[in-house]
Amino acid sequence: MIRNGHGATRGAEPPGPGGRRAVRVWCDGCYDMVHYGHSNQLRQARAMGDYLIVGVHTDEEISKHKGPPVFTQEERYKMVRAIKWVDEVVPAAPYVTTLETLDKYSCDFCVHGDDITLTVDGRDTYEEVKQAGRYRECRRTQGVSTTDLVGRMLLVTKAHHSCEEMSSEYREYADSFGKCPGGRNPWTGVSQFLQTSQKIIQFASGKEPQPGETVIYVAGAFDLFHIGHVDFLEKVHGLAERPYVIAGLHFDQEVNHYKGKNYPIMNLHERTLSVLACRYVSEVVIGAPYSVTAELLDHFKEPKRRGIFCQIDSGNDLTTDLIVQRIIKNRLEYEARNQKKEAKELAFLEARRRQEVHPERESDCDF
Repeated sequence: MIRNGHGATRGAEPPGPGGRRAVRVWCDGCYDMVHYGHSNQLRQARAMGDYLIVGVHTDEEISKHKGPPVFTQEERYKMVRAIKWVDEVVPAAPYVTTLETLDKYSCDFCVHGDDITLTVDGRDTYEEVKQAGRYRECRRTQGVSTTDLVGRMLLVTKAHHSCEEMSSEYREYADSFGKCPGGRNPWTGVSQFLQTSQKIIQFASGKEPQPGETVIYVAGAFDLFHIGHVDFLEKVHGLAERPYVIAGLHFDQEVNHYKGKNYPIMNLHERTLSVLACRYVSEVVIGAPYSVTAELLDHFKEPKRRGIFCQIDSGNDLTTDLIVQRIIKNRLEYEARNQKKEAKELAFLEARRRQEVHPERESDCDF
């Protein structure tokens, strides 16, 4: 069992330590197919200040600079709001981060991962705030990327949740998916995810149920943690005035048994971090049984009486299967998007390399 951290409430901005003015931090991005790598970036950003504001780009802006997103902007706004380290979400945030944006929301600085984000014409979207000294960097989470997740869905591989090595077919595909000819940059590609106790502690660090709290247990695969899961957990959280929601995650083999194919797309360790990042969940059971037993209920000090099962309609029909269908339907578009992104990044790296070799020609380098 892992107990979660931040509560489910948002709102008033807390003062900084010693009563000083709170440090306001800005992050922005597409946040398409939100995974625990995005959550970890926001966790790191929140730790740099007292109040985290996250700007999310529109479908139109993403299509212009990168290519079509998998999820709609409304879905992406809600996914980001559900991440427990986020204090406020700004819809329709500009794709290029400017000092004007930081000042508009009274943010001291912005935070981004140690990769690069470029506009349609190949310019660094954070160039202005970097030059002004209002830019901070956090570490990118190894072992997860949207490219990798899309690859798992398209290839129908099980290597991501089994003890076997990546198949040669998957490794070849992962190394070439959406890559442009002639190179590979350090920000794109697939690496192996390795779970550590430190990572779990960073995402959890929570508390036990308190007197007066209502303990609610839910269970499932929670694969490719998405807006359908968020809507369901939000409704579960609303069942009590002081809820303590425990989410049980089934073992990979159990999920594969009842889902088949290459499910789960994310392995148990990855799904654990994804659910722990949700503000509506207080605790996670890793490897929960498929059937809820009396022993399981007793372990959580639930009343021994029965008749406590409640079925919740999330109001959202999105499923992991539908996400996979979206990917398959638009496979060529997503591959083209990745190729376009890779080409821009390689051109940027080459221009920066030339600048470092010949700094006197800086004015001639057009990023």
